[in-house]
Amino acid sequence: MEKEAEWQMVQKKGNQFIVNEQPFYVNGFNTYWLMVFAADESTRRKVTDVFKRASSVGMTVCRTWAFNDGQWRALQKSPSLYDEQVFKALDFVVSEATKYRIRLILSLVNNWEAYGGKAQYVKWGNAAGLNLTSDDEFFSHPTLRGYYKDHVKMVLNRVNTFTNITYKEDPTIFAWELMNEPRCSSDSSGDKLQEWIKEMAFYVKSVDSKHLVEIGLEGFYGPSTPQRFQFNPNSYAQLVGTDFIRNHQVLGVDFASVHVYPDSWISQSVGDSHIPFVKSWMEAHIEDAEKYLGMPVVFGEFGVSAKDPGYNSSYRDTLINAVYKTILNSTKKGGSGAGSLLWQLFPDGTDYMDDGYAIVLSKAPSTSTMISLQSTRLALFNSLCSERCHWSCKKKKSTISG
Repeated sequence: MEKEAEWQMVQKKGNQFIVNEQPFYVNGFNTYWLMVFAADESTRRKVTDVFKRASSVGMTVCRTWAFNDGQWRALQKSPSLYDEQVFKALDFVVSEATKYRIRLILSLVNNWEAYGGKAQYVKWGNAAGLNLTSDDEFFSHPTLRGYYKDHVKMVLNRVNTFTNITYKEDPTIFAWELMNEPRCSSDSSGDKLQEWIKEMAFYVKSVDSKHLVEIGLEGFYGPSTPQRFQFNPNSYAQLVGTDFIRNHQVLGVDFASVHVYPDSWISQSVGDSHIPFVKSWMEAHIEDAEKYLGMPVVFGEFGVSAKDPGYNSSYRDTLINAVYKTILNSTKKGGSGAGSLLWQLFPDGTDYMDDGYAIVLSKAPSTSTMISLQSTRLALFNSLCSERCHWSCKKKKSTISG
């Protein structure tokens, strides 16, 4: 295992991530339910299983939820009232990730109703006497913005009961995500969501200046860039209140997030048009990140559901391969394509949680091999220290002797 001194924060340099002055390209995954599983002794070992399995195929980053609002096994039972057992479960997730040298992107609230989301914040507001009529008032009402900030502050200042390290000081945490897939369809101009992103990115940085911050967007092009509408998966995408380039120009946002779901966005039945879409969607965002944003872009969710008409596992491999190849093409040029996170990786024996997208590596040898190969290729780029990738070879003595 690496020496503690070498487990350092991930930082950003131009359009690439760096650790110890070395490039850090990401091959990672999502397993959103880790905290809830860790809260129960009978399922806790599944958290360890996920990390063990992921690290065996070279994956280095996991995205998971640091929220569960007002639901079963809630972390936040009501505004600023937390369940210590569930918080200890999140501590366990972070400490296990450290053991397996996997870094975490922790998302702080959901746009959707699963695990509470913005709808739960609106319910809390109404219970406190506010007269709120839309879930999108989560973004605009001062009381709800205050609830969210209180949650951010609580999580970032949490002292891990397993490691005694404060979250905001912990290099295991790769980044904070403001929200999973924010949308504000009640304001298609995008102004309401833009103001929220500005306020919250600044707030997170005011509490924790050391970690990277990303928004959690799906990547739809909005009113500020009508010339990019052609890349959107459908005409509805421009109306959901998000605006990829404008949103990512906000001060305090360090890298771009994009999701890739042709089966949700274009047509549910698996078709030949999906793969060219994946390629053009990703390439457009990599180009934007280089030309207009000057930051890395992470494709934070991608996958295909086994429940889709026409699905088969070789199609899934084709989709994953298309994503991986597009990342590698950017990586070779020292571009902004900084990595991707598969949705989603499951350990054995958790089939009852499967939303259709689960990948159990022991049951998918071809997929497992492909993931492993991508990890190996990215690790090679990470170990290079060449002018071609805009790196100067100023290796610290401690790194060399390590």
